[in-house]
Amino acid sequence: MNTSTQALQHTLLDQICEAWLKLQQHQPLVHIMTNAVASNYVANVVLAANASPAMIDNPFEAESFAKIAAAINLNLGTPTTEQVQAMHIAAETAHRLKKPWVLDPVGYGTVLHWRSNTVDQLLNSHPTILRGNASEIGALAGKRIESKGVDSTINSADVYLQAQSLLAHCDCVAISGESDYIISRDYPVIQVSGGSYLQPRVTATGCALGALIAAYSAVSSPAIAALAAHVHFAIAGQRAFERAPQLGRFNVAFLDEVHQLNTESIRQYANFQILPGAV
Repeated sequence: MNTSTQALQHTLLDQICEAWLKLQQHQPLVHIMTNAVASNYVANVVLAANASPAMIDNPFEAESFAKIAAAINLNLGTPTTEQVQAMHIAAETAHRLKKPWVLDPVGYGTVLHWRSNTVDQLLNSHPTILRGNASEIGALAGKRIESKGVDSTINSADVYLQAQSLLAHCDCVAISGESDYIISRDYPVIQVSGGSYLQPRVTATGCALGALIAAYSAVSSPAIAALAAHVHFAIAGQRAFERAPQLGRFNVAFLDEVHQLNTESIRQYANFQILPGAV
C-alpha cells in the first residue's frame, strides 16, 4: 500500500468514527418504507444504532412526514399499490427539499416487472444512495443477470465496475455481498470485509442495512454514510458470531453488537481497503 492510499484509509477511518459520533448525538428521524416481513426488525436495528425510525408508508401522510424527517429509506421488498404511491411522493419531496434518501431496489430484474418499473421511475428523483445486492445492482447497470427471487446469485465483485455507470442517477452506490463495495465520485472504490456468513440467514438484515445507511446519511456525506453503515454491520456481524455462532443466538447477539459499537471497536475491527486502480 502506498503512502497516499494509507493516508486516505486513515482519513476514512476518522470520518467513519465522526459519522458514528454524530449519529449518537443527533439521533436522526428516519422515514422508512420497507418490506412487510422486515418492518419490525428494521425498526429495531435503527433504534439499536441510536437513530429514530418511523414506518410511515401511506400516501396520505408521506409528504408531510418526509418534510420533517432527516432522511428517507425506500425499500421495494413487498410493494403495494398504496405504498408505491407513497414512495413516489416521499422521493419527490426529498429531492425537492434536498433531503438524503436511500433506494433499495429489492428484486429488480426481468421477472418482477411492476416493481422494476417503479424503481426506474424512482430513479428520476435522484436517490442519494442506491443500495442493493449484486444481482439487483448488476441488473440496474444493464447487465443481464439471472436472479433467484430477491436473493443475489452472483458475487458483488463481479459488478462493481459496471455499477459506476449508475452514478449518473445517484451520488453513491453500495453493493452488499460476501464483500461490500462503496462507489462514488468522491473516493476510489472501497471494499468492506468482515461480518458473518449467518447475516444473510437472518430475515431483513439487508433491509436493515439500507435503513441504517439512511440514518448515517442524515449526519454525513453519501459515501461516508454508506461506508460507515457497512462497517457498522460488518463489525457487529463479526463480533456477534464470535460469541454466538448458532443462528438463533446470533440474531440476538447481532442486535446487541449494533447497539454496543463505539469508536474504539470501529478502530479495532474496521476492515476495508481502497481497491488498486479504482477510480
